[in-house]
Amino acid sequence: EEVSNKEVKIKIKIIIEAEDNNNPLSDDKIAEMLNSQGLNIARRTVAKYREAMKIPVARLRRKI
Repeated sequence: EEVSNKEVKIKIKIIIEAEDNNNPLSDDKIAEMLNSQGLNIARRTVAKYREAMKIPVARLRRKI
């Protein structure tokens, strides 16, 4: 099933907004979650889309 990259970006954004700020999700974990939803997305693709949306990596999203 074809899914537009806009839809994937929205799903990534929703996952990141819902994550625990003390333990943010890695690109790998986000890719696993999308794969479990039936979207075959690689970690590299998650990283590319996250960077395109100007969302920092997990270690920079962590709130201490």
